[in-house]
Amino acid sequence: MATTTMPPTDGFRVGMLLSDTRYRGITIQIIALFIVMLMIAWLVDNTIRNLSDLGKDFSFAFLWQPSGYDINQHLIDYTSRSTNARAALVGILNTLLVAVMGCVTATVIGVFAGVLRLSRNWLVAKLMTVYIETFRNVPVLIWILIISAAVNEFLPSPRDFRLNAEGVANAAPYLNGALVMTNRGFYTAAPVFHDGSGVVVIGLLAAIALAILFGTWARKRQEATGEILPSGWIRLGIIVGIPLVLYFIMGMPIGVEYPELKGFNFQGGIYARDSLIALWLALSIYTGAFIAENVRAGILAVSKGQTEAASALGLRPGRIMRLVVLPQALRIIIPPLISQYLNLTKNSSLAIAVGYMDATGTLGGITLNQTGREMECILLLMTFYLITSLTISMAMNWYNSRVKLKER
Repeated sequence: MATTTMPPTDGFRVGMLLSDTRYRGITIQIIALFIVMLMIAWLVDNTIRNLSDLGKDFSFAFLWQPSGYDINQHLIDYTSRSTNARAALVGILNTLLVAVMGCVTATVIGVFAGVLRLSRNWLVAKLMTVYIETFRNVPVLIWILIISAAVNEFLPSPRDFRLNAEGVANAAPYLNGALVMTNRGFYTAAPVFHDGSGVVVIGLLAAIALAILFGTWARKRQEATGEILPSGWIRLGIIVGIPLVLYFIMGMPIGVEYPELKGFNFQGGIYARDSLIALWLALSIYTGAFIAENVRAGILAVSKGQTEAASALGLRPGRIMRLVVLPQALRIIIPPLISQYLNLTKNSSLAIAVGYMDATGTLGGITLNQTGREMECILLLMTFYLITSLTISMAMNWYNSRVKLKER
């Protein structure tokens, strides 16, 4: 004979908020939230009172006042007569520039170093060990200063590119004049767009989208039939071929501007200051050492039997690494990789050590000192780094969910 246990039918009593397990958790969370809100209210009230005692108010009106200082590198138009808000925007863009460049380069360096450290070649493995242990055990600020000194001391000055009386220069550009490396910074060739270039750019974007779609189709076809297509070469042909055809059809509307030595310095092309180069290289090489260890740990976590089974099927070592080992290692590599990207972005705040004007140097440095709005500037700076970090985390977590192993 089956019996059923009916829940208590007694009415609700206030004492049940703590004595009944159905309500206790919610009650504790409400109390904790109320305490946190009280603490925040006390902090805000205390801050406003202290600012009032100092004769200050809490306002962001200073953002629309003229900045009154120059910034040595800016991606958008800026002068000393621009507002403090525009100066902050210039610093933010400079921070994002070095963060993106650093994350890309550090990933490439880290993947190569991590794979090569597992090489059977004793010399290569030991060289990678020396690189990783040397860079990750020395503070990044020291590496920034060392690489900055190396750029300024060992690279030639612009006057070394000038021909002397014998018609010979002490230094020469690279890549047929497309790259000039000096102690003042690097100059690279820049594209010059004429009428009709928009068609070529649109064709390039369409070719990239088509290459992505083809890669997706080729992967699904391989999963269904086992047949491997040379999708890499085909995608490269699509990306290069379509814009190239449009380029000639439209009468070659895109030219190239090479840097030229005029007066005391090079003019034209794309210019990257020595401080940006030093900061970018230092952050990339330093963070690459940590990423290399993440890659090595991820590869070692994959069962050796996977490699042996793939080898027994006749796959070559490079294909085994690309198709069998790395896809499984990504689930271990990506979570710590997110932390390394966040660390690189935050470490870029050391840019002021080499004179690179990032968000910390503009908003948290000169603007703060000139306006005396330390509370507002620090809050804006914290908000910027918080939003940037959360954006990186969301993007990488989304990618991690795409590549992780799906279990039934």
